[in-house]
Amino acid sequence: MAIEPKTQSADLIDEVTALARERVSGEDLDLALAFLGRYYTGTSPDDLAERRAGDLYGAAMAHLNLARRRAPGRPKTRVYNPRIEQHGWQSTHTIVEIVTDDMPFLIDSVRMVLNRRGYTSHLVVHPVMRFHREEDGRIDALLPVEDAGEGSIVETVIHIEADRQTEQEVLDAIEAEVRSALDDVRCAVEDWSDMREQLRRSISDLRASPPPVGEEELDETCAFLEWIENNHFTFLGFGEFRVERNAGRDRYVAVPGTGLGLLRDEGGRAGEAFANLPPPRRRRDPQEPELLVLTRADIRSTVHRPSHLDYIGIRQFDADGKVRGVRRFLGLYTSAAYNRVPRDIPLLRRKAAEVLDRAGYPRNSHAAKALQNIVDTFPRELLFQVSANELFETSMGILHLQERQRLRLFVHPDRFGRFYSCIVFVPRERFTTQSRLVIQGLLEEAFGGIDTEFTVRLSESVLARLYFVIHVDAKRAPGYDIADLERRMRMLSRTWTDDLHDALLDSFGEEHGTRLFQRYGGAFRADYRENYSARIAVLDVEKMERIEESGIEMSLYRPLEAEEERLRFKLFKLGRHPVVLSDALPMLENMGLKVEDEHPSKIKRAGASRVWLHDFGMRHGEGPDFDPDRIDETFRDAFARIWSGEVENDGFNRLVLRAGIGWREIVILRAYCKYLRQ
Repeated sequence: MAIEPKTQSADLIDEVTALARERVSGEDLDLALAFLGRYYTGTSPDDLAERRAGDLYGAAMAHLNLARRRAPGRPKTRVYNPRIEQHGWQSTHTIVEIVTDDMPFLIDSVRMVLNRRGYTSHLVVHPVMRFHREEDGRIDALLPVEDAGEGSIVETVIHIEADRQTEQEVLDAIEAEVRSALDDVRCAVEDWSDMREQLRRSISDLRASPPPVGEEELDETCAFLEWIENNHFTFLGFGEFRVERNAGRDRYVAVPGTGLGLLRDEGGRAGEAFANLPPPRRRRDPQEPELLVLTRADIRSTVHRPSHLDYIGIRQFDADGKVRGVRRFLGLYTSAAYNRVPRDIPLLRRKAAEVLDRAGYPRNSHAAKALQNIVDTFPRELLFQVSANELFETSMGILHLQERQRLRLFVHPDRFGRFYSCIVFVPRERFTTQSRLVIQGLLEEAFGGIDTEFTVRLSESVLARLYFVIHVDAKRAPGYDIADLERRMRMLSRTWTDDLHDALLDSFGEEHGTRLFQRYGGAFRADYRENYSARIAVLDVEKMERIEESGIEMSLYRPLEAEEERLRFKLFKLGRHPVVLSDALPMLENMGLKVEDEHPSKIKRAGASRVWLHDFGMRHGEGPDFDPDRIDETFRDAFARIWSGEVENDGFNRLVLRAGIGWREIVILRAYCKYLRQ
């Protein structure tokens, strides 16, 4: 009887604790048993099932040794490859060990370090434990997590097994990046409440000393900031920056002592990304001051999610209405900010309402509902950044596209020229990973991309939506032509099926060609598409459309590249089963042909019986002057009679190729022969 994984896991942990009783003695035994009892709690039994008890014991005890002495507020880390002779246990993976104060985002942030390097995490163990430590940081007790006794602290113990790396400099680099990520997490978590307080202070200042903007904009901005503060934004950094004007150019300088989270230390690395932004390439209204700036940072978050940091800038004005500084908040919108419909989010609801009002459709009309859905499903990070006018233009373009199966591109440049947001619609049936890579490559070439993010949205629509964010060098402004890009995308992402559609329409006209495409558009499998062009498929379609009467159709031909003694013969058969080769081959051989290969294809027609295609490669012995076109009809007519049993299958049939005579003459000659032999 099979043992359940849970039982196997419990037995394995019992073996681990038994090893501790054998190898540890004195006061250390109680601590070791308590630590081992909690270390693998929460780890999937499947992850432990294939492990040896000795290695599980060694991993836990090695981690306990790392944790034995630690000063609160200072993480301890180790990245190494354990070996039996040196560490008492072994693993085929590189081990990352961490002991630190318990905080949010730890696991996500550490795994991001490994993911950025392209490493797979094979095992993650991360129990939360409460230690009581002596003044020198040494553990003297392991307490229940819920026991908030004086002098105790809740700590996270993290063990990750990643792809093995053997070079010491690589291990050192991993450890340095892990420690940097832990520092960023600590900064963000410790300053989280202060950053929220700074946002509340900003809202109060706006209401107490209104800036030179319209009352409606001020109210909507304050409502948006209150919405952000209500758990819709993960605060990771804050800083105040003042404007210094030099030689006619504005430069933002961090105000000392204001930096929080990732913007500690005079703005830090994240602050540098915004310190010297180029002048905006486009503004909402040159005559009206802009209070709120929503965009994205050039750098990715090292905390929680590897997305580019979201930026909220609240501008400050002097008495003359000129910008004197900005309060900057960096972080990530929470999942709730992406799941809510725009009409429930301040600022976005204003944009959405303006789009619907400008469109002028009756509120309950199909067009109004379709437009509302377009706005609701618009890429959310882009929705925060674009103006109402840009949103209207793109939304109407998408609405006019409707369910037309054609490719369209919409481009939104970042106001500072640092990235381009591109929405591409492609017919869903054409969308593949390869087509996405082709489109992405074209966009990167057109804009000079140095980094690209993408998402794909597939719904019940006949169109797939691709969303690319192409990061570029802000110092250069690329020139691009959207119509030309669309044309190149259509050309490079064109499929065999597209060629078939056009070929059918060219050959049969729009009405009949469309009807045939509905039947044959998805009929041809990959093996057929690899061997035959769409124009050849049209000829095969003609054959298959006639097959209903006779049950088989044929085609004798010599490929353009073939040697003069080679021929190919296509045999189309209607029905559930393919041609039995032992039936067809003797017929062809008795006609003087040597069959060398055969390519079968199953063609599943929509709304009609399937067809089996057998393409035989053959060699003839009729000399260099043999012309297959001359005897094509005669050959096919004779083979059909032989197949149906009307004509005998014997060597007389060689006369079709050799003498070019038809089956009737052959029947007479066969009868003469039989008469003479009597």
